[in-house]
Amino acid sequence: MTDVQAEVSAAKVREHIEHITTQIPSRLAGSVNARRMAEYSRDALLAEGIVAQVTEMPGLVSFPDKGELLVQWPREVAIEANTLGHSVPTLADGISAEVIDVRSGDFAAYEGQDATGKITLSELSYHPARHEKQRIAGIMGSVGCIMMNWGHDTNTAVPFGSVKPAWGNPTPEQFRTEMPTLPCVGIARTAGLQLREMIQAGPVRVRMRANVENGWKPVQITTGEIKGQTDDFVVVGGHQDSWPGPQATDNAAGNACIMELARVFNQHRDKLRRGLVLGFWTAHETGTMIGSSAFVDRNWDRLREHAVAYLQIDQPGCIGWTRWSTGSNVELKRFHQDVEGKVLGNRPRNWRRAVKTGDSSFFGLGVPMLAGNGAYTDEELKHTAMATLGWWHHSIENTIDKLDWAEMQTSLQVYAGWLWELCTAPILPYEFVSVADQFIERLGGLAQQGESIGLAGALARAEAFKLAAQRLDASANAWRAKYADGSVTDDAPAAAFNAAFKKLSRTLVPLASTAKGTYSHDPYGYGPQGTMIPALFEVPKLAKLEQGEQRWMLEVQLIRERNRIADALGDCSALVEATLAKV
Repeated sequence: MTDVQAEVSAAKVREHIEHITTQIPSRLAGSVNARRMAEYSRDALLAEGIVAQVTEMPGLVSFPDKGELLVQWPREVAIEANTLGHSVPTLADGISAEVIDVRSGDFAAYEGQDATGKITLSELSYHPARHEKQRIAGIMGSVGCIMMNWGHDTNTAVPFGSVKPAWGNPTPEQFRTEMPTLPCVGIARTAGLQLREMIQAGPVRVRMRANVENGWKPVQITTGEIKGQTDDFVVVGGHQDSWPGPQATDNAAGNACIMELARVFNQHRDKLRRGLVLGFWTAHETGTMIGSSAFVDRNWDRLREHAVAYLQIDQPGCIGWTRWSTGSNVELKRFHQDVEGKVLGNRPRNWRRAVKTGDSSFFGLGVPMLAGNGAYTDEELKHTAMATLGWWHHSIENTIDKLDWAEMQTSLQVYAGWLWELCTAPILPYEFVSVADQFIERLGGLAQQGESIGLAGALARAEAFKLAAQRLDASANAWRAKYADGSVTDDAPAAAFNAAFKKLSRTLVPLASTAKGTYSHDPYGYGPQGTMIPALFEVPKLAKLEQGEQRWMLEVQLIRERNRIADALGDCSALVEATLAKV
């Protein structure tokens, strides 16, 4: 165990959480308490001798109030509801319509149902996200959304949440196309199941009212920095805004972990090849990642040149977790799983490909990310309607008793182990053979359906890149061994590998993980974004279309995307060869 892993303390994390949850509850972006939270984060870093500041910016945020929901037919039943953030407000009388059950709320759930002029009932438990459920409901002609909470069937917690798809502050185009179009409310799981049972028995009519104030407010992020020996750095971030109540797990716990990691790493700053940039984001909840996306947009040049990875810390240390789950860009997988094995031993673990959730605003930039937490067993999730973050998530029940301090200590040690390797390894601990494998698998799976757009040629480029990546990986490992045994002290080979790794990620991460590419942000929960190479999401649709206008236009789009991917893979192979020639 490294010194930093031995020195991080869940007890110190608890001190921060106790202060935040008791003295600064209800940290909605744009509120007085959100500003106080930003100042507290800054002051915690300053107290450790870390340079830190609060930055203010305008943010399009939401202040939702209690909603109203009344079953009018077949019998009158009043149901407690919360208006969801960025919902379209209703008039004083609300809206009245038949309600239909669309369960997950994805496009497939509407098959055989006409949502035109109706209100939909969906579950927060399953993909897609709230934001996408709302967007799809609007496309399908619905006039309003009711979303029931996850958890056990006896869960009476009424959920908060936002339905704004636009990631960060919107552009004029996004304001026209990616803002919510429907009034939306959240209800308890118990009430949702009751409503579902009524729908199964026959037509149900409800009246709903959404009460919300949406508008531009000044919002604040806190940033700090611990300098390393080079200009490169790792970004460590998590959101500091929250819903009403203490919101202990979400995300007072994550903020406190960042503060504690900063404290310990600052004491070892003389050993850091790469520094740490610390980000406490805002308007995650009621603005859909305004803080982190603005940080990326406004610090583009430096991040593009020197950021080597992004660690997101959101909701660590929850009670009841017995497994471990990490999401990452696959070039980081080998290294972080090695760290996890040393800390977690035989504890069950799983890996998932990182997708654009939480404050993952760094994909377009091309910075690989990782985020890890404990996890529930499949059996536990089965009985809680997939409540991966606890039945109390996004509710007034999110209190400090939902945290496990032994679990928090374990999480801290994993995070510290990850960061220590990223900050001190002479050669960044990345590998790109696995990245090539992902491209080969996806392009190979689509090749037949995408024959008309020439995917076979793109697949050949991916296979050539894998051969190059194998040579790169072997050479990097040989040099790592030389640095480890002290047989070489020249930094030039390490610098060549690290520069190549950053450039490869800048090219490959946006291709693998975004639909819009480098210079924009995908909507939150956008269906294609959850797949490998989102720009090719509609290849299967193309194969099913008859010859005609719709097919021809889609074919033009996909050919252009295919060309972009093929060129990028070819450029990556050339970069590898040039790097190997240097070392």
